[in-house]
Amino acid sequence: MRWALLLRWLVTFVFVLLGWELGRQITGVEALESLTLSSARLIVPIVLVSGLVGLVGAPWLTVRPANALRSSLRQIPTVQLMAATVGMAIGLAIAALLAYPLSLLPNPFGTILPFVGVIVMGYLGVTMMVLRHREILNFFRLPNGSEEGKDLPKLPLFSKGQHPQYSDMMLLDTSVIIDGRIADVAETGFLWAVLAVPRFILNELQYIADSAEVLRRNRGRRGLEILDRLQKIEDVSIVFLDQDPADAQQVDEKLVFLGREMKAAIVTNDYNLNRVAKLQGVRVLNINELANAVKSVVLPGEDMTIHVIQEGKEMNQGVGYLDDGTMVVVEQGRRHMGERLSVRVTKVLQTNAGRLIFAVPDDVHERRRSYESVR
Repeated sequence: MRWALLLRWLVTFVFVLLGWELGRQITGVEALESLTLSSARLIVPIVLVSGLVGLVGAPWLTVRPANALRSSLRQIPTVQLMAATVGMAIGLAIAALLAYPLSLLPNPFGTILPFVGVIVMGYLGVTMMVLRHREILNFFRLPNGSEEGKDLPKLPLFSKGQHPQYSDMMLLDTSVIIDGRIADVAETGFLWAVLAVPRFILNELQYIADSAEVLRRNRGRRGLEILDRLQKIEDVSIVFLDQDPADAQQVDEKLVFLGREMKAAIVTNDYNLNRVAKLQGVRVLNINELANAVKSVVLPGEDMTIHVIQEGKEMNQGVGYLDDGTMVVVEQGRRHMGERLSVRVTKVLQTNAGRLIFAVPDDVHERRRSYESVR
């Protein structure tokens, strides 16, 4: 707040000086000593109006542009910001080398072209480094197995808090973070790779958490809590990436672009993102597919005990569930509602929604066997 007040008074002082210069040019007064009453009547209002304009317009000239610039710099990835700075320095250095030969040209070219060269070369330097910084960094990076690096000790592939090799990284989507099961899987130790959360995914979670809708706000906050939980798991490495692909607009498009660029797998529950990523050659790990894969394997003819909790769609059917959520449809099970019943599996179906098991009570199964043996 003090800086804002100081800047406001500084801008006001500058505008007062500009008003004085303008009034002096209009009245022809060369110095303050030669100021007359008639010229003062014209200069003083100009100075007051100019100072008032500076006082009122100071926030739009200093504080607000500074805040906008600060917000823009926060959204720019650190790598791109450093690349732009290096590119500008290179461009200005080239412009300085060209300034002397350009100044030898006849007027007006010798006066204008050096200034134009500074602008053009600075712009070209920034643009080239920002658009091609990945290729430039890869060009100067030593290849694996090079002569310069063959005597170096082999370090671990990655350590906690450091960026790993691209092939051992999993990019987390917003849907899988909000779902929360990724934290349960991580605690079991089955995740060998480093979990990576791009900055635009984190921004989307924050946007959802700040939503006015209660359900969306709760989902966003749950996602942030899951990330905090993942950070506290000792055997799990999680990093936040500043890369924000400029060629992509949507979050899913950016995630696929990043996965293809870094050769990393995408962890998601989104069906559409799953299909799009696979079509573009990006490896996808779907938590729903994992959940279906680890469900209990039940074969026809096996016995189990099931708690019948509701009626089925067909007549005399009862429905129960296994511990992993698999639905079990019990024929002739309606009369056993609320009971734990010994059943025998007759058929197992795999559907898009998951595994579906059909069974019959043991007494019904025995009656059927007796009937078939009599026949």
